[in-house]
Amino acid sequence: MGPGKAELLARIDEAGSISAAGRAMGMSYKRAWSLVEEMNAAFARPVVDSSRGGRQGGGAVLTATGREVLARFRRLERLLETEGADEIAALAALLKPAR
Repeated sequence: MGPGKAELLARIDEAGSISAAGRAMGMSYKRAWSLVEEMNAAFARPVVDSSRGGRQGGGAVLTATGREVLARFRRLERLLETEGADEIAALAALLKPAR
């Protein structure tokens, strides 16, 4: 689980669609689905529940587990930004300069 997967979950929650979430991130449909499958397989319970398109239209929603995973990841990010600011700055200093 990382920032990209967290963003994908948040966008699925907003859009109600895996493909729309992927498009909003500049990601292919296949890549978005692959990441959702990875997350669903990694956690004890699925994080995204999806239904195929068709007459009724398809869609995707975060499960209760998905909402908890996203909320806990966001809290962890905030903690790292405050408590880990010095370490983040030290890691950034070790990066190559941008071209």
